[in-house]
Amino acid sequence: MEPSPEQSPHHAYPDHWEADVVLRDGGTARIRPITTDDAERLVSFYEQVSPESKYYRFFAPYPRLSAKDVHRFTHHDYVDRVGLAVTVGGEFIATVRYDRIDARGRPASAPADEAEVAFLVQDAHQGRGVASALLEHIAAVARERGIRRFAAEVLPANNKMIKVFRDAGYTQQRSFEDGSVHLTLDLEPTAESLAVQRGREQRAEARSVQRLLAPGSVAVIGVGRTPGGVGRTVLRNLLGAGFTGRTYAVNRAFAADRATIDGVPAHRSLGEIGEPVDLAVVAVPAERVPEAVADCGEHGVQGLIVLSAGYAEWGAEGRERQRELVRQARSYGMRIIGPNAFGVINNSEAVRLNASLAPERPASGRIGLFTQSGAIGIALLSGLYRRGAGLSTFISAGNRADISGNDFLQYWYEDPDTDVALLYLESLGNPRKFTRLARRTAAVKPVVVVKGARHSGSTPPGHAVPISRIPDATVSALMRQAGVIRVDTVTEMVDAGLLLADQPLPAGGRVAILGNSESLGLLTYDACLAEGLRPRPPRDLTTAATPQDFREALAEALADEGCDAVIVTAIPWVGEDGRAEAGDGEVLATALHAAAAAGPAKPVAVVHVEIGGLAEALAAATSTVTQQRPAQASSGAQAPGHTSAAPATQPPVTHASPNGTDTAPAAVPDTAPATARAIGRIPAYPAAERAVRALAEAVKYAQWRRQAAVPGKVPEFLDDTIDEAGAAARIDALLGKDPDPRGRPLSHDEAGELLACYGITVRSTLPAPDAEAAVAAAARLGYPVALKTTAPHLRHRADLGGVRLDLATESALRRAYGELVDLLGKPAELRPVVQAMAPRGVDTVVRATIDPAAGAVLSFGLAGAPSELLGDIAHRLVPATDRDAAELIRSIRAAPVLFGWRGSAPVDTAALEELLLRVSLLVDDHPEVVSIALEPVVVATQGLTVLGASVRLAPPPPRTDLGPRRLSNY
Repeated sequence: MEPSPEQSPHHAYPDHWEADVVLRDGGTARIRPITTDDAERLVSFYEQVSPESKYYRFFAPYPRLSAKDVHRFTHHDYVDRVGLAVTVGGEFIATVRYDRIDARGRPASAPADEAEVAFLVQDAHQGRGVASALLEHIAAVARERGIRRFAAEVLPANNKMIKVFRDAGYTQQRSFEDGSVHLTLDLEPTAESLAVQRGREQRAEARSVQRLLAPGSVAVIGVGRTPGGVGRTVLRNLLGAGFTGRTYAVNRAFAADRATIDGVPAHRSLGEIGEPVDLAVVAVPAERVPEAVADCGEHGVQGLIVLSAGYAEWGAEGRERQRELVRQARSYGMRIIGPNAFGVINNSEAVRLNASLAPERPASGRIGLFTQSGAIGIALLSGLYRRGAGLSTFISAGNRADISGNDFLQYWYEDPDTDVALLYLESLGNPRKFTRLARRTAAVKPVVVVKGARHSGSTPPGHAVPISRIPDATVSALMRQAGVIRVDTVTEMVDAGLLLADQPLPAGGRVAILGNSESLGLLTYDACLAEGLRPRPPRDLTTAATPQDFREALAEALADEGCDAVIVTAIPWVGEDGRAEAGDGEVLATALHAAAAAGPAKPVAVVHVEIGGLAEALAAATSTVTQQRPAQASSGAQAPGHTSAAPATQPPVTHASPNGTDTAPAAVPDTAPATARAIGRIPAYPAAERAVRALAEAVKYAQWRRQAAVPGKVPEFLDDTIDEAGAAARIDALLGKDPDPRGRPLSHDEAGELLACYGITVRSTLPAPDAEAAVAAAARLGYPVALKTTAPHLRHRADLGGVRLDLATESALRRAYGELVDLLGKPAELRPVVQAMAPRGVDTVVRATIDPAAGAVLSFGLAGAPSELLGDIAHRLVPATDRDAAELIRSIRAAPVLFGWRGSAPVDTAALEELLLRVSLLVDDHPEVVSIALEPVVVATQGLTVLGASVRLAPPPPRTDLGPRRLSNY
C-alpha cells in the first residue's frame, strides 16, 4: 500500500517492512506500515477494542480516538515515529507504534537510540501470538533505524503484555514506578531471543499444516453434477477413505432444490452451508478460483488445497495469477497447498483424510511423504504400496506457491505418527531455512531427500527468491552436514525409507552376510565394500538350507558383538528334479521375523531372487515380544522413530580416520528393564546393490546422529588472537561510504592486512618487474626463493611453467627469470613476484564464498588440477565448528595424503583445522567479505604457510534467516 502525498517526502514508504506471518493458531496475517490512508481502518479497529484493553493502552478510560489522535497515529516519518498494523481481510486487528525519545523521555531524533513502544490488540485476536510477532517486526525496524532500546510502561494488571516482553528473549530490565511497570529491552538479538523466535515459528507453521491435515470438515468446491471430473473424484476419495469429519459438495451450478450428491449435502456456495468449514478443496477452472477463494475467506475457511491448473506452470501470465492467488488467500488468513496440487492424505485413524486424486488410501505406516510433482507422487504411492510400506501422511504440493517442504518438516518434527520423512524436491526456495530445519528434524528422525532438476538451477515458480549459484555437489555436501540423507533416485528414496522406518539404526558399519547362494553372497560382499561398509565373509548356508537354518544363522549373527547389521540373501529352493520350489516365502519370512524378534536390536535386510510371497510376508508386522535391551547397544541402535532427541548416555565421538575405517562405537551401559519391542517389517530388495546402499545410508546417518548429540564448538582460544573491531574498521575504510554493489577485490597487501586481523599470515611477496628487481627482492627476503607470475591466466598454474621453486643463488634466479620471460611473455604481462620458500609440505586450498541463497560456504581441497577435475572438494556451512573443520579435511578422497600416505610424514592437520576455523569466523563476523581464496596453503609436518590470498569485499546480502518471522515473498 503506497502512502498518500501527505506522507513525509523525506522518507519513502518502506515496502520491505511488509510481511506475511503465521500466527500461533496456524492462521496468517499481514504486517505493514501504517499510512495516512488508514484513518478509517484505525477508527473501525479501535471501536472493536474492549474498554479494558483501551484502559491498559492509555492508562485511563478512552472510549474513542479524537481527530488529533487519528492524525498522530497515521502520520509517521518512518524513522523517529513508526507505526505497524496487523491486518486480516484488509482490516486492522492490532497495531504497534514507537516514538524515539531522549534520556528524559522527550521526543527526539538520531543519535538518540531509545524509543517508547506501545501495542494494542483486538480482544478477539488476543492469544493468537499477534503481539509477539509484532514485537519481532517493530524491533527489526527499530534496529534498522538506529534504535537500540525499547522502553514501555505497562500497568501491573496487564499480565498478557508483560508476558510478551518477558518471553521475547531480549535482555531487559524491570522497575516499578508511579504505579506502572517500567520495562527496558535491549534490542540486540541474543541466542535466547533467536531460539524463542524459531520455537514460535516451528509451532505456528506446524499448526498451520495440522489445520490442513486434520480438518473437522471439508468442502469440495467444483463437484461435477455428473460422474467424473476432478472435484467429483476427490469427493469420492474422501468418502471412500472414511473421512471422520463432515463433508460438503459445492457447485454454483447445482439446482436450487438439490439436497445431496453422492450422499453428502450439496450447496451452491459456502454461505449456504450455515456452519464452519475448516478445509476447502478447490477444483474449478483457474479463472473461477478467485471467486471461490473469496467465498472461502468470507466464511472463515482455515486452509485451501487448490488442485486447479493454469498457474506458474503456464508462463508469465500464470505466474502473475499464482501470485495474486497467494495474496488473496493470505489476506484472509488462509494457507494454500498448490496450486496444481495432487492433494493430501492423512492416515490417522482419528481423521482418515484422502483429499487427493489417489483412488486408494495407502496403508497406515510411519513414513511421511512430500513431493512437488504429482506424477512422482503417483509413482511413489504405487511403489510403496507394492513394497507393503505404510504412510502417516502424503502431500503432493504442485507449484507449492505457499506451503512447502519446510512447513512439513516443521510438522513432522513433533508428529508422533511419523518416524521417517521422505521429500522429493525440485527446488529449494529457502536453502538456509531448509538446512536449519532439516538438521533439527534429522536429530530425532531420518530425513531422506531426492532433489530433481539438479543441473537446471530452477527456482520455485512465482517466488521471489535468490538464485543459488553453488553447484549440486556443494548442495549435497551441505545436506550431509545437516544430517539429510541425500539420494539420487526415488527408488533409492523408497529403499532407504523402508529400512529406516522399520529397522533400528546400526551401531556401526560391520555387516554379516548369510544366505543360501554363494554367488549372491559375494555380490552383496562386493557391494558392501564399494559403499564403504566392513562386511564379514559371507556365510553360505547352501541351497539345502531350510527356514529353520536361516532362523538359527540370523539369530547367531545378531547375537555376535562384532556385527552391527545383517543382510540375508535368499534364492528359491531347488528340488531333486532341478525345478525351483514355490510357496516357501511365507515360511521363510516367519523364521526371519522370529529370529529378529528374539535377538538384539540390529537392522536386518533381505535380498531375494524370485521367492514368491517373501516380500509381502516380510512387509507384514508381527506381534510384539518382550526383549531385554542389549547392554552393548548404543543410542544409534534403536528404531529411528523411538529414540529421544537427547539420549541420556552417548558413546564418545571420534573423528573417522582418513582411510575410511572406523572402530565399533564404545559400549554404553544400559540397565533399562525388559521392554516389549514391536517387530516391524523387514525390508526386502530384489538386488544386493539396493539393499546395501540403503544400509550404507543408515550407517552414515546413525554416525551423524551420534556425533550431533554432542555438538561441536568454536575453540575459545581463538578469541584472544582476533581483532574483530580492527577488521570491521578496515572493511569500512576499504568499501567507503558509497560502495559499489558489485564489490571490489583487494590488493595483495590489503588482503594480507585484513587476514592478519584474524591471525592469518600471508607470506609476503615482492614485485619483480625486471631481473634486477628480482635479485634485489631475493637479497631482501633471503635465499632460497620462488619466482612466480601473478597474471590471472597463469596464477596457480605451475603446470604451465609460471612457477619456479628453490632458486638458491642469484645466477639461478636470473636464469629462471630469463626462461620465464622467453616462455610466457613480457614482464608487464606476467607480473612476476619473488617470495621466500616455505617449508616442504602438501599444497592445499581453503576458500569461503557467500551464496545469496545458501549463505556462507567454507571449502577445502588439495591444490592442483586433479582435485578440480575430479571435484574432490569438501564443503561446510559457516559458522564451522571444530568438528566441522576436522571432518572437512578428512572428507575429501585425497585425505590420506595428509596423514602419511605411502610412508610420507603426516602433516600438521591441527594447524590446518585452526586456519579453517579462522576463515570461517572472518566471513561469519563480516558478511562484507563475500569471497576468500587462500591458495596454496602449504601444510608441513609442523605448521603451515599461506602463500597466496585473494579477498573480495561487497555490501553484504540480506540475511533473511536472522530477521523476524515471515513467509516467502510471492
